[in-house]
Amino acid sequence: MTQPKTVVLGICGGIAAYKACELASRLRKKSIDVYPIMTKSATSFITPLTLQTICARPVAVNLFSTDFNYDVEHISLARKADVFAVVPATANVIGKMANGIADDMLTTTVMATKAPILIAPAMNTVMYESEAMQKNLSIIEKRGCTIVGPDSGLLVCGETGKGRLASIDDIESSIMKLLFNEQDLKGVKIMVTAGPTREFLDPVRYITNRSSGRMGYAIAKAARDRGAKVTLISGPVNIDAPSGVEVIPVVSTNDMLKAAIKCFENCDIAIKAAAPADYAPKEISKQKIKKSDDDSSCMSLDLIENIDIAKELGKRKGNRVLVGFAAETQFLEDAALKKLKSKNLDMIVANDVTKEGAGFDTLTNIVTMFTKTGVRQDAGPKPKEEIAHLILDLANQILGDKQEH
Repeated sequence: MTQPKTVVLGICGGIAAYKACELASRLRKKSIDVYPIMTKSATSFITPLTLQTICARPVAVNLFSTDFNYDVEHISLARKADVFAVVPATANVIGKMANGIADDMLTTTVMATKAPILIAPAMNTVMYESEAMQKNLSIIEKRGCTIVGPDSGLLVCGETGKGRLASIDDIESSIMKLLFNEQDLKGVKIMVTAGPTREFLDPVRYITNRSSGRMGYAIAKAARDRGAKVTLISGPVNIDAPSGVEVIPVVSTNDMLKAAIKCFENCDIAIKAAAPADYAPKEISKQKIKKSDDDSSCMSLDLIENIDIAKELGKRKGNRVLVGFAAETQFLEDAALKKLKSKNLDMIVANDVTKEGAGFDTLTNIVTMFTKTGVRQDAGPKPKEEIAHLILDLANQILGDKQEH
């Protein structure tokens, strides 16, 4: 993801139009430029100002607007697009696209583009299942358009059936595949660990850390989009499970260790992005530990060291690629290189969690990647989705070098 990409996002007039705002926001967080085009009907559901604020771009609505600087606007937007996505796509616009009708800004621009086109239909079940709609979808699909959805479920009209807009996660994933369609990881089996672990003191209290899991989840999604078969071993997080990825939920460090060892046997690349607890209570109370009545008293806690998962995998590495993480607050390079060697890693991703825009529970990260062969690569501050692709680039390069030898 080193080159900036552009998505022209067409929004049609349907109740699902509001979901296009979430899609635009997600793409923007991945440093993708989004140029919105709305049909006149779409402006009855959401305002152009909303999309303009999210995309930081003017919203094209009127085909005959004079608010352009240097070019015929619909041609300019058509040329900008790396992907042209219509979300949601109504029966009306799908029909126009199938039959070559261009009578507004959206249909004129989509006809003028040479970029890959994605449509996500959303409409009443009867409309979707009609002979005319199925014929129109067949026509545009034969022309090379990617069709995502629709899903089945309860519709806003009260009926149940096929016609709901596909999940934003599925639409986003399809757009990313069109933007980055090299599929350089196709067939590669990748294991990713993510999030914190919890070590219980009693039935209600536990030791944990600030890890949100965002970095690990970003890596899992990026690997999926590049064609890999991904298994994500996740501690407790507040992130939706990514579609197309096998997710194994765990709680404790020991749980994560067992899952990682089992999965490691069949993977090509293992990326240890999780932040498992280093220590666990020596004993777990079966009952809630009560507060002492003595205000001056203090409680001591005996801890035992957990098995280091990355180090344990390093002992079993063989010809696999093993990537670790190092979250540090000082002496970043020294600490990272020490872990790289002691844990038998091929690569380590180090970050100073005291820096603004890096570390736990942030949308961006600042990292330095070190490899066993002496490569050093600095990156950031960048969205974690971009950092994920850079990590995968380097890990895939290491895998290729190993396979050659």
